[in-house]
Amino acid sequence: MRPRTPRSAWLAALAVAAATVVTASSATAAPTTTVPAAAPATLAAAPDIPLANVKAHLSQLQSIATANGGNRAHGRPGYLASVNYVKGKLDAAGFTTVVQSFSYGGATGYNLIADWPGGDPNQVVMTGAHLDSVTAGPGINDNGSGSATILETALAVARSGFTPTKHLRFGWWGAEELGLRGSQYYVNNLPSTERTKIKQYLNFDMVGSPNAGYFVYDGDNSDGVGSGPGPAGSAQIEQTIQAYFSSIGVPTRGTDFDGRSDYGPFISVGIPAGGTFTGAEGTKSSAQASLWGGTAGQAFDPCYHRSCDTTSNINDIALDRNADAIAHTVWALAGTGTPPGTTVFSDTFETATGWTANPAGTDTATLGRWERGDPAATSSGVATQLGTTVSGSYDLVTGPLAGSGAGAYDLDGGVSTIQSPAITLPSTGTLNLSFSWYLAHLNNASSADYLRVRVVGSGTVTALNATGAATNRAAAWQSASVDVSALRGQTVRIVIDAADASGASLVEAAVDDVKITQS
Repeated sequence: MRPRTPRSAWLAALAVAAATVVTASSATAAPTTTVPAAAPATLAAAPDIPLANVKAHLSQLQSIATANGGNRAHGRPGYLASVNYVKGKLDAAGFTTVVQSFSYGGATGYNLIADWPGGDPNQVVMTGAHLDSVTAGPGINDNGSGSATILETALAVARSGFTPTKHLRFGWWGAEELGLRGSQYYVNNLPSTERTKIKQYLNFDMVGSPNAGYFVYDGDNSDGVGSGPGPAGSAQIEQTIQAYFSSIGVPTRGTDFDGRSDYGPFISVGIPAGGTFTGAEGTKSSAQASLWGGTAGQAFDPCYHRSCDTTSNINDIALDRNADAIAHTVWALAGTGTPPGTTVFSDTFETATGWTANPAGTDTATLGRWERGDPAATSSGVATQLGTTVSGSYDLVTGPLAGSGAGAYDLDGGVSTIQSPAITLPSTGTLNLSFSWYLAHLNNASSADYLRVRVVGSGTVTALNATGAATNRAAAWQSASVDVSALRGQTVRIVIDAADASGASLVEAAVDDVKITQS
């Protein structure tokens, strides 16, 4: 992993040329579109990646460094020997490999690209890691650890007979330590049509740090720290990785897309990216030590960019967990986009996840606009806003405050809209959107008032279109479920809007527990 560079600098450096409708009482049905669902694909579970195999690769990389001046750096014989070692393993397993050469700093560098036969060539899942070290040492954690784990994942593909829906590609990058030179060369020299075929790029740089943390790239910018979100689809990569760690009881935290590793050239041209990271020269805090163990006040990797970054500089538990997380993510994303019967997207609104109010800048409501909030109960003869949510304490609600009366913070003056983060839907299987909702109003409402939920990609599925009427309607949670398979393979957003469009009427609405699943 290269030293930190300001985001503005690396962005400049990386610049390149180049409906189905659910109806309810008082609901108006939109035209129904029926699209036959494809038969769900059968997705084999990802295999366990043997730690012993990963460590055997690290031992080989250590031996190569020891025999070649103590390092595997760009332009040095240890780097080319590392390329040849990895290439030999892949060729023997049945991969198609290409060694791509480039020049930097008066020396020749090399990228190794390996493709697994089969899968949709227009839907590529690419997994990468840099193979070079700094000149000061053998680079076993930085980044033999990432290189070895993706090598063993690739070999597991061959051993298991995995036949993914998408096309699998792996890359080992040269001269990362000198400024992402190899990965930048690869991306810059891909024709635009080939770039668009790469649907996800997974990057693994330092996954065995001795004082390890468990960080996942913050694809949706839910942490709100540093750089913004990754390209649309990055959030789903983050969710897939987080789901694995959750399944083994390991908490994760976000890490910023700060441009320190080889995802940089990919996100600069709009390719969704993600990955894991166990920490470099940063210091582990007391809170992080309480969360993950290890030693507070010490670097995640005390041997970062030093001669002591040897095979002794590896946390076996972190390496093993990350290897299995990598395999899980590759199998999930390449098999059907996500494992069948599992959650593609879920939000209970207990934490902020990047929903945007008034996304188009065209809302007209003057009060009571959509927000994520802890709602207060209000009533005016009937309940107009519920103080309880479906789960937890928060939901999406029009004006959560109670104020001096039911009409103090209700929706007033026109339309209010809120929009989800980008969601990349799988390309196969039956996709279902479910959520809870209510629309409440008094008898001064009319059919011009409404609550609407849509899923918007290149097409639109309207999931709910509930309209008002000149009658009292109490707030009461209802459930909705709708097939959104018509939008398979698209990057979509859930758009929720409500309107008080009939003059001075009292209107309230809420949505909670939104989920998209695949079966």
